[in-house]
Order: sequence, then C-alpha cells, then structure tokens
Amino acid sequence: MNLSSYGNNTSSVQSFRESFNIVVTKCLSVLSLGLIINFINGTLIHTFRKHEVFYLEPRYILFIHLVVNDIIQLTTAIHLFVFSYIFNKINAAFCCFIITIAILATANTPLNLAVMSLERYIAICLPLRHADLCTIKRTYIVIGWIWTTTLLLALPDLFITVETQPPEFFYSAIVCQRDFLFTHPVILKKRDVSYIIYLVSIWLTLFYTYLKIFFAAKTADADAKKARNTIILHSIQLLLCMLTYIYPFLAKAQLFSIPLSDFLQLHFAIYIIIHILPRLISPILYGLRDRTFRQYLKQYLQCRPPRSKPEQSFVTGHLC
Repeated sequence: MNLSSYGNNTSSVQSFRESFNIVVTKCLSVLSLGLIINFINGTLIHTFRKHEVFYLEPRYILFIHLVVNDIIQLTTAIHLFVFSYIFNKINAAFCCFIITIAILATANTPLNLAVMSLERYIAICLPLRHADLCTIKRTYIVIGWIWTTTLLLALPDLFITVETQPPEFFYSAIVCQRDFLFTHPVILKKRDVSYIIYLVSIWLTLFYTYLKIFFAAKTADADAKKARNTIILHSIQLLLCMLTYIYPFLAKAQLFSIPLSDFLQLHFAIYIIIHILPRLISPILYGLRDRTFRQYLKQYLQCRPPRSKPEQSFVTGHLC
C-alpha cells in the first residue's frame, strides 16, 4: 500500500514534483527489485509444485502460502507505487479494488508468520501431538481462517465507503492511497483499534512460542535451537511488516518535521524497508536455510533429476 503522506504532508506531497531522473530511478529500482524477488519466489513455487514430498508437511504448505501472498502483496505495492508517479490519479473503483487486495495481502503476512511459529512450537515442544494437531487438512483450514480474518478487517472499510460515498465518486479519478479512498471517521477509528489488537495478539503469539522453544533448546537437540533461530527470523520479518501499521501513527503524530524533499526520500526508504525487504527474507529463510528445500532447489537450478536423499532429510525437518 502506498503510504506516501499523512496529516499535513498529504496535500504538499501531491503538489510537489520530483525531477524526472529521480522519478525514473525510483521506479526502475522498485520494478527491478520486485521482478527479482518475484522470480525467486516463482522458482520456490515451481520447486514446491514439482515435488509431492512437500505436500505432506504443514510447514512447507504454510511457507508456500506465504510466498504466494508475498507475490500478491509485492505486485500490488509496486503497481500503486508506479501509478502514483505515472498517472497521479486513477479511477476510484479500480483503486478500491487494488487497495483492498493490497490490504488483504499485507495483513495476511503477520498472521501466516504467527501460525508458522505455532507449528514450530508444536513440533519442538509437543512432538508426540504434532502429527495429530498439524494435519494437512487443518493446515488448509488455518489458511482459510487467515483469509477470513483479514477479510473481516478489510471488508468493513469497503462496505462503509460504498454506503457513504455517492455513486459518482467511484467514477471519478483520485490519488490511489488508502487515506484518500477510505475517509469516513468510523473507518479511521476502527482501523486504529483493530491495528492495536492485531499487533498485540500476533506479537504475544511470537513471544510465547519463542520463549517455549528457547527453554526447550537448552535441553533438547539441535532441532530446537534451529527452530528458535527460525522464529527469530520470523520476528525480524514481522517487525519489518509491522512498520506498515506503525508508520501511519508516527506520521500522524508529525514526528517527521523535515523539509518536503527530505520527507519524500525518507518515505522512499521506508517504502523499500516495509514492502521490499520482508519479501526478501522468505526465500532466504526456507529457500536457502532449509536443507530439503535447498537440495531440491539446487537440483532444479542445475537441471538435474531429483534424488531420494532430500526426502530422507524431509522426514526429520532439519533446518541448516
């Protein structure tokens, strides 16, 4: 989602025009990073699809759902970024559609990370119950629950806007940003409250699972320590994703009292940190650190037929 301005900076940012070279550089940088990350994620999806062994492990299913969600989120974020520079204003109905998709994909990521941490907690701290609790069917049910939860967060904004805005609004051209689209006071109050509950719940889940695995790692084998490190990486990724929700509060508090040109550069840096960097962590976390995925991915990149050895390491679920 495009978070280019809040509060008193909104109108100023829209009237300010950067030089052509800066605009081209920013757009090319974002597009290049997006294409690279989506190519890597596409390779991971292809590797997952080609080997049925991944279909039998809940954590890989959750991971590939995260990767698909990252592709959706990154694609919508890049479109919004480029649209803001090329067109400035676009059709409100189309903006409503793409903003809603961006909101859903952005909200899915923290929930998916929390569920993946819970799965690792069960695998390490409740190994005898893991097979019963973390079944394939329940994994897909949880994925459905993730989308249902984010829909409940996003759809009220859409319904309130449709109900309160005149039909002409959806035929008009607007700056495609959430604060220009969803302007009703009820939406803003609901958003603030839901963000707080949402963030606190997810962070409590991560802290709980990390502490449980941390204490288990002192007495258990190396798997617990590797799972602990995985949750640390989940926390770093989640912290970057959470900036999506924290940054608007900071901007509304007018903590960025800096010249407009510097504010735009700061916003671009924050945009990269919020929307690009978290999408880089997922391929590294499972595409490179995970022994099974790394071996299959290496065979795919080297155009070699799959061997049986990775399937043996898959059963143990080791992370390197």
